[in-house]
Amino acid sequence: MKEKKAIKRHMGLRASNAISNSVIHVLLVIISIIWLIPFVCIVLQSFRTELSGPVGYVIPKQWGFDNYAALFGTDFKRWYVNTFIIALINAALQTVIVLCMSYTLSRFRFKLRGALMRFMMVLGLFPGMLTMIILYRVLKDLGLTESNAVPGLILVYVASSGMGYYVSKGFFDTIPKSLDEAARVDGATRMQVLFKIILPLAKPIVIYTVLTAFMAPWGDYVFARYVSFNNPVGMNVAVGMYNWLTIDQINKNYTMFCAGGVLVAIPVTALFMCLQRYYVEGVTGGAVKG
Repeated sequence: MKEKKAIKRHMGLRASNAISNSVIHVLLVIISIIWLIPFVCIVLQSFRTELSGPVGYVIPKQWGFDNYAALFGTDFKRWYVNTFIIALINAALQTVIVLCMSYTLSRFRFKLRGALMRFMMVLGLFPGMLTMIILYRVLKDLGLTESNAVPGLILVYVASSGMGYYVSKGFFDTIPKSLDEAARVDGATRMQVLFKIILPLAKPIVIYTVLTAFMAPWGDYVFARYVSFNNPVGMNVAVGMYNWLTIDQINKNYTMFCAGGVLVAIPVTALFMCLQRYYVEGVTGGAVKG
């Protein structure tokens, strides 16, 4: 009798779990469809050739690649290259700085270590908008605005990257310190411990850091527009393409803007899709108390 009750209870739990999982999956599918609708509309509009301005329908009446071809007759190529250079250099430099800072705070114990971490955390609470005026003044004095906005943006993006150590440090804290001690006993230097032992084990957080460092400047608009100051030579794609949506430009360039948006989304989407497994592992592995 008890066995039958246990079997019924087990079957009831399985049924309830199956129902709850089905409901969750249905909700996720609905949310995904809602989230993807704007992107699908942009892709469809990028192939519309009958009119170049906004219209009241989504599916084009005439299809073609005219909008993509028209992009190469504008400054879009320059903006795209500027954005790629900024994102690539920022990803490389910021990853090195963040990982070194995270390793130092995770493995070393020194005076004022806790105060330094708290100080950087408090500074991170202030919005970056508060520093825009002084940063622009400094960059202008250095000649890194308008046509020279690209190196100026790289300098600003990389300068404060060390304060983003939180997730990486949490991941390093999960790696046993006994590995460091064993390597040190065998004669390895701190640099060798980091590059030959810790980083191979921390592959998810390295890829997570690279992805976040690459994506952050890729879509930046506010500060990039502030620094480039409407000079096409120093613009990134977000600033340059936004100018196509002004009142006097939108009716001529709306479909071309959609085509540019598709090309801008392709690199980040492909990169994320290929490395999303490591991205998730980096986030979950670094979300621990350090």
